[in-house]
Amino acid sequence: MTSDSSGLRAVILAAGLGTRMKSSTPKVLHEICGRPMLGYVIDAAREATGAKPLVVYSPATSAICDAFAAEADSALQQKPRGTGDALRAALAALPDSVAEIVVLSGDTPLVDSESVIALRDLRVSRDACVAIGSMVPDDPASYGRLIARDDGSVDRIVEEKDATAEEQAIDLVNGGLYAFDAQWLRTALPELTPSPVTGEVYLTQLVEIAARQGQAAVTWSRNQAEDAWGLAGVNDRVDLADAESAIQAAILERHMLSGVTLRDSMTTWIDATVEIEADVTIEPNVSLRGATRVGRETLIKSGSQVVDSRIGQGCTIWASVVEGCELGNRVKVGPVAHLRPGCVIGDDCEIGNFAEQKSTRFGARSKQHHFSYLGDAEVGEDVNIGAGTITANYDGHKKHRTVIGDRAFIGSDSILRAPVTVGEGAYTGAGSVVTRDVPPGKLAVGVPARIRERTAPPGKPEPGK
Repeated sequence: MTSDSSGLRAVILAAGLGTRMKSSTPKVLHEICGRPMLGYVIDAAREATGAKPLVVYSPATSAICDAFAAEADSALQQKPRGTGDALRAALAALPDSVAEIVVLSGDTPLVDSESVIALRDLRVSRDACVAIGSMVPDDPASYGRLIARDDGSVDRIVEEKDATAEEQAIDLVNGGLYAFDAQWLRTALPELTPSPVTGEVYLTQLVEIAARQGQAAVTWSRNQAEDAWGLAGVNDRVDLADAESAIQAAILERHMLSGVTLRDSMTTWIDATVEIEADVTIEPNVSLRGATRVGRETLIKSGSQVVDSRIGQGCTIWASVVEGCELGNRVKVGPVAHLRPGCVIGDDCEIGNFAEQKSTRFGARSKQHHFSYLGDAEVGEDVNIGAGTITANYDGHKKHRTVIGDRAFIGSDSILRAPVTVGEGAYTGAGSVVTRDVPPGKLAVGVPARIRERTAPPGKPEPGK
């Protein structure tokens, strides 16, 4: 458990599976712009309190613990008996030094730290035992209704399933964000009783307990149209898409304000985890995902997808797929190339039409222009790969490596049957099938290829001379 010096901790409720998502994946682990939605709530809680939040999970959502082990502490709610029981599990896991608790819902990815801080400050300023974040949505269905007074004090919260028809007509709803005086909370939690309708224990009953004790429970609400609280929850895939659209719009705006040109933001997708330097230009129909970083003055042209890759400065990627790779500076890729995971491309390289690489190191200034495949290869600097070249890296049982030395020239339609080494300055003739090593400076020709002395073209020196 994280120690706390300020006396303020955040609790995030994430024990529900989310049946309306119709998924075996816990609701809060569904991704929004490349991150599980719970990650956004954890960020807001940590920024507001300065400490790791405590996430309450259930056996059905235990995957949360592995996904966020470094970002949050956890407490187990053994049985899904409602939000009040989840809060009991959280309080049992928190040290007595915690004097204030803010409670967030794990399925509200649009919540921000400013909202959490504002609610906590409201509770303190009104000397209230609890403050509730509320809102007036376009459709209040599925939300608990607040029975509130004109001065912002709240008498009780009625859950949708327990509400009468008159209560369901109320449009002021519970946003699932709370601030509590921890000492009062410790005394009030034992008074919670199960709902006669559902049998669940609701933390919202704490508001009614506070009112009965003559304690203050207060709220601050805003209309959804001007909502700065971002309390709307994700209940199903429609809500998930709405939240993702809002977060994606914020991501694109942030990058544009940081100096990135988006030719068509409507057709550009950038995950929350992507980093882009200034003066990068992104054309329409581009997708940047995962742990991708893009260096200054790079141009990513239409139709490209970049996933979990580091792109250097001044590169051009055109209608190509780059995944799990590292590109140096001034690299040109495409159109219609595919760099698969494990490739490291040196500075000033060119990888052209319908060229593919996998688990390959490609040395500086080397060229692979068209219709070729390099798999499990080590390619030196200033190497030319002719059209139609293939490294035959798989023998039906395991993969083998191909090594090509600096300044080698691989002729068109060459097949290099791994494991094989083509030495520095060596050549392969067009259509050759190379089944054994080619010494430096030699020429391999034929099927299967035989080693010959290479005669330099007129005016060009022999290798090494």
